[in-house]
Amino acid sequence: MTSSPASALPSSPAPAGGSTLTQRAGLWVAIAVLLLIAFMPALPGLPQAGQMMLAVLAFAVILWMTEALDYAVSAVVIGALMIVLLAISPVPGKEAAGAMMGTRAALPYALGGFSNSAVVLVAAACFIAAAMTATQLDKRIALQVLSYVPARANHVAMGAILVGFLLSFIVPSATARVACLMPIMLGFLSAFGADRRSKFAALVVITAAQTASVWNIGIKTAAAQNMVAIGFIEKQFGQTITWGEWFVAGAPYSIVLTFALYFIMTRMLKPEMDHIAGGREAIQRQLTELGAMTANQWKLLGIMLVLLGFWATEGVLHDVDTTTSTIVAIALMLLPRLGVMGWKESQKGFPWGTVLLFAVGIAMGAALLKTEAAPWLARLIVDNLGLANATAFAIFMLLALFLIVIHLGFASATGLASTMIPIIISVLQAVQTPGINPIGMTMLLQFVVSIGFILPVNSPQGMLAYGTDTFDIKDYVRTGLVLTAVAIALLVVFALTYWPWMGYMTLPAR
Repeated sequence: MTSSPASALPSSPAPAGGSTLTQRAGLWVAIAVLLLIAFMPALPGLPQAGQMMLAVLAFAVILWMTEALDYAVSAVVIGALMIVLLAISPVPGKEAAGAMMGTRAALPYALGGFSNSAVVLVAAACFIAAAMTATQLDKRIALQVLSYVPARANHVAMGAILVGFLLSFIVPSATARVACLMPIMLGFLSAFGADRRSKFAALVVITAAQTASVWNIGIKTAAAQNMVAIGFIEKQFGQTITWGEWFVAGAPYSIVLTFALYFIMTRMLKPEMDHIAGGREAIQRQLTELGAMTANQWKLLGIMLVLLGFWATEGVLHDVDTTTSTIVAIALMLLPRLGVMGWKESQKGFPWGTVLLFAVGIAMGAALLKTEAAPWLARLIVDNLGLANATAFAIFMLLALFLIVIHLGFASATGLASTMIPIIISVLQAVQTPGINPIGMTMLLQFVVSIGFILPVNSPQGMLAYGTDTFDIKDYVRTGLVLTAVAIALLVVFALTYWPWMGYMTLPAR
């Protein structure tokens, strides 16, 4: 796992002696399943190109669940497999002609993700995270907020939640937000002599990590995986979801879940002490060490506030889309004198592997749709689970529970979204439920993709928190199980009330 604040995905961890048994086995199983599906007898109703893409999908899922390869390496391998396997397949819809697609025709399938505007937005988000790290503006904001928090254990947990919430608006990477907070929290614990393995330490560290996941739901630009859903929605429906529309749909859910998070964490990880002697002074010392606000910090803060204003008013006061406004902001950040960092500085720890994985994930999802693989799978799911005429609520809850369970095997929400959202879209298009809103339901199910609270390995931010060695996995698991149960209960409540009222699940009758 990379410790770069700008990172949005972990690298596959490996011990000093090389890959683990699970990783080695995962690679061989992935290869075996790939060959089995690709060269088995033709599946009825599925073009050969679609069968090849099913093979690539199975290969990718096994790789990402077992972390058999580094994520960036897996992206290159998946892209190469798409080109080779599609090249030896007939063009979908023209199988009777018998002509193979060839590499020239297969290349756009594998590289199509790089032209998606959502990929550009993810790359831009990485630049913003790099700028925050370079100027230490994120650290200053975190310390400034904590300096106003009363020196009591539960209030510090509340402060960690508040910092995580505020940074979600201006740092578009959950990993970057948690990477910023972890050193501050550890320094805070050390300054007033708290035991690194105390319940108090576990409380603040786990709370900070889970807050990042909770607000990945409510804020469109808070996480890369949200851009996966946006990319597929734009590709499949020719429409998008603005920052404000996403916020109206997801923020109320995140707000309620945040209150639940605070209650769960402070009850289940009750700190050994209440009052923290010297706590405020410790934070103030760190602020003093930072010195006064620098010119670059003021400039970056100004750029981010203006950018946030453009995000929030898209489609209301103007028609400038999120990607365009973000690219303009990045250009301003990099300009001499006006900007806050140079190109070389922006590249320190820049996670190009994340951008590569994101683009290939988008390309794989689009190829699943183009080659009829995703619709074919969707028909199987709809027919076998009896979803054809199910209510919107039943469809949503069944797919949501499926995503939560399968997330246990994924360390990357981006990988989960890349493989599952195209299938989700196809399922929603295949059902015959009158008035179902496929765009709104896709957005709501993307919210569920961020519900990975149970294991540290279910998210990069969880792995960063676990790397601090401040808690046992059992503390993370037991609090995560309760938080997940509450999250599911809230899904039921919102899916029966707020979301249908707002028209996200079914379209209003004409």
